[in-house]
Amino acid sequence: MKFLKTPIEGAHVIELERREDQRGFLARLFCEHDFTAAGLEGRFVQINNSTSLRKGIVRGLHYQAPPHAEVKVMRVIRGAVFDVVVDVRRGSPTFGRWFGAELTAENRRMMYSPRGFAHGFLSLTDDVEVIYMASAFYAPGFERGVRFDDPKVGVEWPIRPSEVSDKDRSWPDLDPAVHAVDVEGAA
Repeated sequence: MKFLKTPIEGAHVIELERREDQRGFLARLFCEHDFTAAGLEGRFVQINNSTSLRKGIVRGLHYQAPPHAEVKVMRVIRGAVFDVVVDVRRGSPTFGRWFGAELTAENRRMMYSPRGFAHGFLSLTDDVEVIYMASAFYAPGFERGVRFDDPKVGVEWPIRPSEVSDKDRSWPDLDPAVHAVDVEGAA
């Protein structure tokens, strides 16, 4: 695996290293040793599966507050998404900044979203399927979010979102007094 740093400290795009022959290829999706050697979380407690039936569906921007803050590693297995992380770490020099990357079934890239980052994605095709690992169990009382179209964050979605859940529409705009989280290793 290749761990590619992003402009926001802690977030990474992960590219698979394929070993190919006439039959096809083999690539690791996860190796605890590789993740920890790169300074990343190497323990995950859940693997989740999500589908989006139509192009233009936004999911997010979500995170869990401490003590249930989580790392997520996203991988598209069908279709394509624009995957976004937003830094909400208290005291971080990049607080409120976002980074996005296209993840597709074909490019097999993954997004590493560290603790203290809100995460979301936009389906770029119909019939999208995503799997993702989480380092903490889902804790409904600690779920938080930032509105997907918050002008202070300014995510530049590559296509216009056409469908957003009521819950995701109702998240507040980014406010350091509300959203800034203290996480281990925050900048």
